[in-house]
Amino acid sequence: MKQGKTLQELGRELQRQRLNRQDFLADTRALEMESDFYGSTLHLSLDGKTYGFGIGELAHQQIASRLNIPFRYYKKMQEEAPALLDRNVNTWFGKNPERRMIRVLDSNVRAFLSDRYRRLDNLELCAAVLPVIQEMNGAQIESCEVTPTHLYLKVVNRRLKAEVRVGDVVQAGFVVSNSEVGLGSLRVEPLVFRLVCKNGLICKDLAQKKYHVGRQVNASDDSAYELYSEQTLAQDDKTFFLKVQDVVRCAVDEAKFMLTVDKLRESTQIPLKHDPVKSVELLADKFQLTENERGDILRQLFMGADDSRYGLVNAVTAASKIAKSYERATELERIGGEILSLPISHNLLPPTVNAYQSLPEYQTISA
Repeated sequence: MKQGKTLQELGRELQRQRLNRQDFLADTRALEMESDFYGSTLHLSLDGKTYGFGIGELAHQQIASRLNIPFRYYKKMQEEAPALLDRNVNTWFGKNPERRMIRVLDSNVRAFLSDRYRRLDNLELCAAVLPVIQEMNGAQIESCEVTPTHLYLKVVNRRLKAEVRVGDVVQAGFVVSNSEVGLGSLRVEPLVFRLVCKNGLICKDLAQKKYHVGRQVNASDDSAYELYSEQTLAQDDKTFFLKVQDVVRCAVDEAKFMLTVDKLRESTQIPLKHDPVKSVELLADKFQLTENERGDILRQLFMGADDSRYGLVNAVTAASKIAKSYERATELERIGGEILSLPISHNLLPPTVNAYQSLPEYQTISA
């Protein structure tokens, strides 16, 4: 499992972000983009004053998506004709006005979201779930991180464990993740931690999530105003976080853990249908792995000397520890879970098939 920050470092960073973030609700008529070859600034008119913020890559993507500008064309204008980009964006800001939430951190726009976006923020989430984790007998945070797009808490319960093979012990756990910038819901996902190599496997089955959707803010003018952090502590959000606490308390379930252990044991008896090189090639095509990831997984598969599905799962999760980012490492841990969940007779899909088209939805935590 890739290591991120210590819990103390995570707390300091979340506090720092709290002090340096701003959230606005703004009619798009109160916004104006100004770009040059070095970047873009979003000007926001507020109380007779104009404020300027840099625009992050994700916010650019969200602006392009909302204005129905193909992102490849958006990038071309950004790189070759920034004045044309401004004319396009500002024209549509005025022609189709709407109210949007603008999330700013360190003087840069990090997200351009719906005015119904519900702020389930990382600091409040940690305040809700960390005391519950501390109360859980045998539980400890194995890894945690806050990236530009997500918060992750990866928890392992040392008391709930089983052997896949003799001497190959796995422990139960779960992952709590959240995005403050519109890239997914608040999730609680089962985790299996393998002691022999400290790999983490995230299981898609029985995970739960909550969308960031709240009430639409009523406003009839074309102004902008700042939202303050206290508003995230409204009574309905407190009620929601109480539900999250309940989900976390039940996240380590012995019966569900043993079902996953049984799948792991079963996977040790499923041989790969192709030689290791071909198997990793099919895997890379299915899950859109990079060349470096493909090479890392193949090396781990050879080092493990296990040509079963279990060996492939472990090769993927071992490669996650050397992934280029914590974000990508977590995705590789999820891919390991996807491989484990394939039917016994299932081969890796051909390159033309999108592996994510048929995945079932996660269960929802009702608001």
